[in-house]
Amino acid sequence: MKELFFLIRFIRELLICLKRQELTLALLGFLKKKKPHRACVVGLDGVPHSLVLRLTAEGVMPFLGGMVKAGAGQKMKVTLPEISAVSWPSFMTGQNPGVHGIFGFTELGPGYKLRFTNFTNLKCPTLWDKLGERGKRSVVINQPGTYPARAIPGAMISGFVAVELNKSVAPLKWLATLRRANYEIDIDTQRCRKDHNQLFLELKRTTDGRRAVIDVLWKEEDWDFFQAVITGTDRLQHYLMAAVDDKSHPRHAQAMEYYANIDRFIKEMWERYHSSAEVSREGEGFYLLSDHGFCVIKQEVNVNAWLRQEGYLKFENEPPKGYEEISADSRAFALDPGRIYIHLKGKYPKGCVEPGAAAENLTREIADKLRTLCYHSENVIEMVRTRAEAYSGPEAKNGPDLVAVANHGYDLKAALGATEVFGRSDLTGMHTWDDAFFWSAQAQNPDLEITQLAEIVTKTI
Repeated sequence: MKELFFLIRFIRELLICLKRQELTLALLGFLKKKKPHRACVVGLDGVPHSLVLRLTAEGVMPFLGGMVKAGAGQKMKVTLPEISAVSWPSFMTGQNPGVHGIFGFTELGPGYKLRFTNFTNLKCPTLWDKLGERGKRSVVINQPGTYPARAIPGAMISGFVAVELNKSVAPLKWLATLRRANYEIDIDTQRCRKDHNQLFLELKRTTDGRRAVIDVLWKEEDWDFFQAVITGTDRLQHYLMAAVDDKSHPRHAQAMEYYANIDRFIKEMWERYHSSAEVSREGEGFYLLSDHGFCVIKQEVNVNAWLRQEGYLKFENEPPKGYEEISADSRAFALDPGRIYIHLKGKYPKGCVEPGAAAENLTREIADKLRTLCYHSENVIEMVRTRAEAYSGPEAKNGPDLVAVANHGYDLKAALGATEVFGRSDLTGMHTWDDAFFWSAQAQNPDLEITQLAEIVTKTI
């Protein structure tokens, strides 16, 4: 009986202690919520500055409209080529591809094997790595170009291109949170490209999944830097940019409702941030950015078909199954979207172009011809940059010899099997390099480039 009495008293006192500990932890949690020197970044993949101005003026995105009036929204240029695979690494490292080493979604490996690039190919530290060296913690959600996820001080959830959810989370303890939220890394791009009813369903579902996971990590991680990226904007614009631009389009109202939902998402992030950070002025430490601009496609332009037409590219078999079937007398080839490589002897197994003067002359010749390429008397190419003009750093040697940038409306492709230079697919929107968007509370350099953002968004942390 005596033993039972002591056991009951022990349990009661233990419960009291646990209760006190809960209160203590709750108090500590409350006290740590308000932190000076925090930063929050919302990424809107592919949203152009020009579209922001239009949708805010039309009242589709009223909260963002208020931010634009109160802060400093501005146009920004990105690194080349103007695709997510290159732009996001340029943001997250503060470096151009000549340093971070990513020049596209794909690259050629040994034996002309085409392979996808991923996070393991990044050659320099990210802003989260640098913050970690200073004892700061980051939460990064849906960041493209970070698959497979790796450990950072904090938490990381990869964005596209990601294959397996369990390899997209670090640390792995957050995997259960993602599954409970029915979190999806991306929409079903193959299905949604054709089925636009499904597109809008999945755009909403993936955004809701982001919200659910943000809610958990915002509260449970003691972070200094928080970043979340919306990629549905890019998907909508690729498949239905015409609906975004044309008010008479049958899907225009649905497109506008999606952007209104994104406006609400921005408002939620803004309010979360301001309730958790001590700031001297409203908006300080809060940032919005896109990784490139967007516009409506007039015509798709196949660079490999043009190289074939001009006699620079040949294949051993028709139609070719891959770059492995390039012929030994080919002098140049392209990778998406407009990266042109000289088929150098010594660099490639079948290369025939001598390094030095011969390669330089060929590079100049191709660039000059590209600049004169027209479609119905309209010039297709805005500019052609050499490797030295586009990149600097130890990895620049691995970049393309030429990077072609098209005028708005001409979407560059590099499909191997295409025989026609000009054509159209079911895509209606394309990337632009000079109409990306950045917002901060204070005005930045008017000639802003995406490589400058890492320093801007972390300087107050």
